Amino acid sequence: MGSQGFNNQKNGQRLGITEPISLGGPSEYDVIKTDELEKFLADAGLYESHEEAISREEVLGRLDQIVKIWVKRVSRARGLNEQLVQEANAKIFTFGSYRLGVHGPGADIDTLCVGPRHADRDEDFFGELKKMLLEMPDVTDMHPVPDAHVPVMKFKLSGISIDLLYARLSLWVIPDDLDISQDSILQNADEKTVLSLNGCRVTDQILRLVPNIQSFRTTLRCMRFWAKRRGVYSNVAGFLGGINWALLVARICQLYPNALPNMLVSRFFRVYTQWRWPNPVMLCAIEEGSLGLQIWDPRRNPKDKYHLMPIITPAYPSMNSSYNVSSSTLQIMTEEFKRGHDICEAMVLSNGSWLELFEPYRFFEAYKNYLQIDIVAENDEDMLNWKGWVESRIRYLVLKIERDTSKMLQCHPHPGDFSDKSNPFHCSYFLGLQRKEGVPVNEAKKFDIRLTVDEFKANVGSYSSWKPGMDMNVTHIKRRDIPAFVFPGGIRPTRPARVSLEGRQTLETSAAGSVDVATSVDVNVVDGPDADTRKRKRDDDTSIAPELVRNDGLSTDGFSVGGVTHMRVNVVDQVGIKTEILDQNNEDISGQLTSEKLAIEKLMSESPQEDDNNFAKGIDMEFSTVKPVPSSVTISNNNTGTFSVNGNLEELEAPELDVPLPNLSHATVASQKKPIMRLSFTSLAKATGNST
Repeated sequence: MGSQGFNNQKNGQRLGITEPISLGGPSEYDVIKTDELEKFLADAGLYESHEEAISREEVLGRLDQIVKIWVKRVSRARGLNEQLVQEANAKIFTFGSYRLGVHGPGADIDTLCVGPRHADRDEDFFGELKKMLLEMPDVTDMHPVPDAHVPVMKFKLSGISIDLLYARLSLWVIPDDLDISQDSILQNADEKTVLSLNGCRVTDQILRLVPNIQSFRTTLRCMRFWAKRRGVYSNVAGFLGGINWALLVARICQLYPNALPNMLVSRFFRVYTQWRWPNPVMLCAIEEGSLGLQIWDPRRNPKDKYHLMPIITPAYPSMNSSYNVSSSTLQIMTEEFKRGHDICEAMVLSNGSWLELFEPYRFFEAYKNYLQIDIVAENDEDMLNWKGWVESRIRYLVLKIERDTSKMLQCHPHPGDFSDKSNPFHCSYFLGLQRKEGVPVNEAKKFDIRLTVDEFKANVGSYSSWKPGMDMNVTHIKRRDIPAFVFPGGIRPTRPARVSLEGRQTLETSAAGSVDVATSVDVNVVDGPDADTRKRKRDDDTSIAPELVRNDGLSTDGFSVGGVTHMRVNVVDQVGIKTEILDQNNEDISGQLTSEKLAIEKLMSESPQEDDNNFAKGIDMEFSTVKPVPSSVTISNNNTGTFSVNGNLEELEAPELDVPLPNLSHATVASQKKPIMRLSFTSLAKATGNST
């Protein structure tokens, strides 16, 4: 699976739905910069050791043997004759970052178990197989999630994290040479099986549709690391996950089939800076198929029209892999693409290093207003379940805020969570808040999102597996009130002196020389003074009316905000990459940029969705639907009692402005005045004569 030229065809078809933008090969400069990039990624600790790679292979081999023993047990229990028992088979496939070859040290392995028709998912997979695994001494951290959209069993085998899905085929015997890329494999398959098979089928198809697998892998590894450093790697938070970034990178590889990773990274930012969303990114044409499964098609499916950033999977049935993206998160990613493009262009002109591109985003310096979501539980298992549920609901809060403020208030969800070591069963999520760029400052304008937050609480409160001790609190805080445990070492960084916009741009350019490269690819953010807050920090007059909301904490005993962070950010010494000054050829860079810009515009005009007038005119209102909340679920307030939530919208009562937001709890129903949460983006400097 080595290097392939663009003209290498599969089944008589070219790679990609359009002609490439450029067939040009690498220059000497590209070779040197690609070597620098690969060294940078290695120094950042993104590659596993040879010993770990061998351990993973051994674990996968053992898992394959385990499921083969399991399926024979199931066959015997089903009363099949001994010949069928001996022929019974199950097979393990991999997908995700491991299958793509871009996983890092300590990463989990996404696996799929394919079994025969008589091996049931609920009784046999989550029953008998789970029991077998729990009996093994080297299996730990078992966490089955049978009710997930794609049911999964999570555990560790010999210290290696495994995410195991199950696909039940309509075959009596699973052949060892089973090819799951064939569409016929989906015949008579249930919905969960189709979804479970999708990961493997998409991953394999991506590898078939890129012209050079090695260049694709290096570029994807680079972009995954960049996205994590810039805080835009999280499907659940409304950004993009691993499969999304893989599809975006694969499309760039198709458009520049002979380019090395240095050029592919640069062109990634160039193309997606110009991309006119919601034009879809597709690696191949969408096939109707013969099995009648629903495919992504905004002309037929009303919900598909509201997808803001469609990135379409290449395997049947084609789906939009990025339906979680909201207006706010799309704007954030668009700004990041533009930043990456500007840095890459400057690198060409000044022969700069890769450091600046990977500079971490300073989330807790970027905004003046934040929402803090605190959750607690009574033990590890409850916390794991409660945390997963709340985390999956946060993107709905973003959509609800956009809806209720007519998209004038933008939300930036942090993709991670933060924990205080002194409170092991507590963690916090944060959302940055900012008036949308271009919305005029209106002294009388206030964003009242109290009912929005109440609706979010009601949605979270509908959790069917709720247990006593599971609690949540949502409060508005200012930047100066961010708890210390979110910062490395629990130490709040010193605020830099206020500088002009020109000064910020100068600082951002010079900051590259002081960047630490994290040893862990899971580090999303390293907080500290940074002029990188640029546009998202542009509203210096943005502030909040004095203490409209007070954070009194959760009702759970022993909870407090403060202390040392549970999240430890490992850094290594500053990595400098020496580059020799290269003599630039008398290439007309301006002319090249113009020609590529025109080629990208042509891609937009060839998009099958460009002429759809109703495409992406709003947010899918399904996102704002709240399930009825059981009568036992109440919203409590420490100062004023409680009031019941019955799924209906209560009338607002005249509240005190300085009471805290309600806490979610399961308690006795009583009457209560409702607190207000109103974000005022009026300049405090103008109102009080003081600077913030």
